[in-house]
Amino acid sequence: MSVNKVILVGRLGKDPETRYTSGGQAVCHFSMATDETYKDKNGERQKRTEWHRITVWGKQAEIAQQYLKKGSQIYLEGSIRSGEWTDKEGQKKTTYEINASLFRMLGSRQDSSGSSYRSTSAAAGSADFDSSPSPQSERDSSSPEVTDEDIPF
Repeated sequence: MSVNKVILVGRLGKDPETRYTSGGQAVCHFSMATDETYKDKNGERQKRTEWHRITVWGKQAEIAQQYLKKGSQIYLEGSIRSGEWTDKEGQKKTTYEINASLFRMLGSRQDSSGSSYRSTSAAAGSADFDSSPSPQSERDSSSPEVTDEDIPF
């Protein structure tokens, strides 16, 4: 048995960018920062920030584009994907990204940009977006337009 599962809580480093596949499927990319604090060997508190590349597919990508902004705090679940490429100097590079299957907006109902969103969730101030991984054939099919009735908050 093997497991490829990532759980992150952090803030968006930039506004989401959404594009569409040739089949009309939305794919959204954004960066997310997580922070870790620790004491160094001198006993002084240090902070380390780790940056993550996030990808969201389908209807969830469209929701992310509409509601997430730089600085938004989110809870995210997904899996790690790696890819290799060659830079200009011919060096092989490996990149890692998180393929998100679920995200939840955290914090107050007022996000960092000053706009607000409604939540019908029992935990006020959060909303779930579950985008279970879909086969490639489903990703390439065209997705219906998202309306206010489709948004769970």
